[in-house]
Amino acid sequence: MKMVLEIPDEISAELNRKLADPARAALEALAAAAYGQAVLSLEQVRRLLGLESMWDAKAVLSKHGAWPSMEVEDLREDLAVLRSLRKGA
Repeated sequence: MKMVLEIPDEISAELNRKLADPARAALEALAAAAYGQAVLSLEQVRRLLGLESMWDAKAVLSKHGAWPSMEVEDLREDLAVLRSLRKGA
């Protein structure tokens, strides 16, 4: 899905001057808001943002003030990762 934001030119110019990547900033803010409202899981945030690890997703959420909590799904995903790492050792 593509989303389009209509931003007045003078505000767009300011955003482009002050933010390295305004589109990325908007996507991260959307992900953080959705996570904070329990719309997305931590894994969904990771995938939405194209991040390699859950730790990266947690860092982005923390930067936006959406502190990751441990939901049952998150615990199951962490357990699966730990078990796969243990098998590889």
